[in-house]
Amino acid sequence: MSVTPQLPLLLRGGPEQRFDTFVGSPDAVALLRQMAAGGVPAVFLSGPAGSGKTHLALATVQEAAAQGLAVQYVPLRHARGRAASALAGLERLGLVVLDDLDALLGEREDEIALFHFHNRARASGAAVLYIAQETPAALPPGLPDLRSRFGQCTQLILPRIDDDLRQAILQRKAQARGWELDEAALGFLLRRVGRDMASLTALLDRLDRASLAEQRRVTVPFLRQFLEQDAAGG
Repeated sequence: MSVTPQLPLLLRGGPEQRFDTFVGSPDAVALLRQMAAGGVPAVFLSGPAGSGKTHLALATVQEAAAQGLAVQYVPLRHARGRAASALAGLERLGLVVLDDLDALLGEREDEIALFHFHNRARASGAAVLYIAQETPAALPPGLPDLRSRFGQCTQLILPRIDDDLRQAILQRKAQARGWELDEAALGFLLRRVGRDMASLTALLDRLDRASLAEQRRVTVPFLRQFLEQDAAGG
């Protein structure tokens, strides 16, 4: 896996960010597996916050690296105002994953840099996975030619997560940590904590440490005690 000096390779994931731990959208997983094997040239992945876009991005990176493909993950939220330097030379790789595309939109020079990078990647045969919250048709006006290029990519749209899918994701994440969340505990969590997946995942990490320390199962009584202590800062 290559690393450019311009930007940090912020792979927030780890063993959990794999295709086989992703819940929902099997068609998206199948297409991105194919891309990681070198079979799809350009994909535009969109979906609302919390829908799993970055999970799939990191899974694609890990799978491509395992397949021996030269791959770079670029978190574009760190590249606003300097996209040209961030993207320089990446067209020489096998696959480039550009996450948080929304962060560059509205910056004309960044949009021009994206346009030229896209053309260089197509000419050199590098595959590109673009990731944004909006589909190309719903992006801000910007450069018409850039939106046209994005529109030519294979489109993947992730749905907003409903409660059933949220519970399935939390159960899978709990199982990855070696324990189970029963229906009562899941319902209690969603009622007391909210539905933001990033916050819920961070909470599962804290619960994991607490349950190991106390050698207790994660039940409703344990959750109630833990959340009261957590709220009190203890």
